[in-house]
Amino acid sequence: MAGCKKDGFLQDGAVTPNGDVSEAQVWANPDFARNFLNNIYATLSDRYNLDNDGAMLASGSDEAVNSNLNSNINILNNGTWGPVRVVDDVYTAMYTGIRKTNMFLVNAPKSAIIPSDGLTFAQDIARLRGEAFFLRAFFHFELVKRYGSAVLVTRVLNADENLDLPRNTFDECVAQISSDCDSAIARLPLGPTDWAVASRGRATQTAAMALKARLLLYAASPQYNPSGDAAKWQAAADAAKRVMDTGKHAIYSSYPNIWLWNVSGAAYNTEVIFATQTLNTNSIETNNAPISYDGANGRTNPTQELVDAFEMKTTGRPISDVASGYNASNPYANRDPRLNFAIMYNGSTFKSKPVETFVGGKDGLGLNVNATKTGYYLRKFLSESAVWNNSSNTNVRRPWIFFRYAEVLLNYAEALNEAQGTAALPQILSSLNALRNRSGVAMPALQTTNPAGNGYVAPTKEELRKRIRNERRVELCFEEHRFYDVRRWKEGETSFNKNVTGMRISLVSPGVYSYQPFVVENRVFTAKNYLYPISQNELNRAPSLKQNAGY
Repeated sequence: MAGCKKDGFLQDGAVTPNGDVSEAQVWANPDFARNFLNNIYATLSDRYNLDNDGAMLASGSDEAVNSNLNSNINILNNGTWGPVRVVDDVYTAMYTGIRKTNMFLVNAPKSAIIPSDGLTFAQDIARLRGEAFFLRAFFHFELVKRYGSAVLVTRVLNADENLDLPRNTFDECVAQISSDCDSAIARLPLGPTDWAVASRGRATQTAAMALKARLLLYAASPQYNPSGDAAKWQAAADAAKRVMDTGKHAIYSSYPNIWLWNVSGAAYNTEVIFATQTLNTNSIETNNAPISYDGANGRTNPTQELVDAFEMKTTGRPISDVASGYNASNPYANRDPRLNFAIMYNGSTFKSKPVETFVGGKDGLGLNVNATKTGYYLRKFLSESAVWNNSSNTNVRRPWIFFRYAEVLLNYAEALNEAQGTAALPQILSSLNALRNRSGVAMPALQTTNPAGNGYVAPTKEELRKRIRNERRVELCFEEHRFYDVRRWKEGETSFNKNVTGMRISLVSPGVYSYQPFVVENRVFTAKNYLYPISQNELNRAPSLKQNAGY
């Protein structure tokens, strides 16, 4: 599926489970018709490996550096990103998914699907179409967040039409995606546990609500709302609050196990709203664990900038605050526990062994081509029980989580602060502190009344904005939010157009180290990089798409 005209993803044609079955036979067969929808979910791929060598989008932001200096992910950082050098190009995949949803929406009501779960035919078809509406909204949003706008395709197009179509405006895209979310909400079970156990992972009302909340947050942000229209921020806050008011989701007690579903009771825990199918694989460990651990590749190396974002556990203050208690000679002591959950630093423990990132250590800087480039390794997502140096199968199951409740709370706090400022202080602090109070994290609660106390933040919209954004950076690190957050905040030229640094650690004497920050990479970000370039291959097929400015 490539572009348009007679051979593209926009045209009609036979889309069947195999080449021997006609389209008519698909919808006449109850199993094939139902499986057609199941197949659409396969478009939702995980995000752990963007270059077939373990690269994650975090390495295209100031969160991380990729240890493979030849990785395509570096195109995002070195100024060579453009129409003929694309990265994370999901254009064709998303439109293939959109086309399939449109086909299902048209054909499902007249198909031979046999109702399930005690539903009537009409009830089951309505629910199935609700899934398709959600998926179509999701695919369109994935295009809009990358390219700024997209061609909205809400029906099955055929080869006789002019398929060289211009993109719709951003506002038109927001309206259509919102409408599809509402159509899904009207038809779907409320939350994951309202599906039968075997069907959990399908779209739900709360998934559609979470998608709409994120969409409206983006639409309210400076990238798309330069005038700061407070009504757009309030709409985003209201959309997030709608998820909260369902009562279907809450903060999960065990932060590391949100992603590790081999842990008893963790699968579709209360925090997970929507995710891919679980992956039974150890490739995430192979790609990202420190190099001394069974020959792992150590690909995703967190930056010093990200490490510095984690506050002090004892005071709940940023390390830049003179009252925080930070000690540069012992930089990882008494830090926010999420640092240890997300990042491996010198002295961390993984698989019951210490991580040695100091110069000369078994995981240290410069030891080989795969060794950390920053002095840090990724910890988030990785399992202690994974085995990758033999044929053992440890059944490490984890999904890629697209929406979790922590993001909803952060979306709500940010949007409410921008819409109402300190007038909404109790609700803002309550949302943030729900994350900080998580079992195993237990960070001091943020408060605005005692300047000398723990967790103090000045009671102004500007200071709250800083803490909300930092809480987002810490809580959602490596989950592909930072890459887009900096863009929607219109801070790319200041946050991404500069060096990223690491920490060179030297062993002075047994148990005593010296710490020296150093420049790892020079990064380039210009105004055009707020949006993805459209691949030249797509423009050659459909010139009316028009390229994003600057490329």
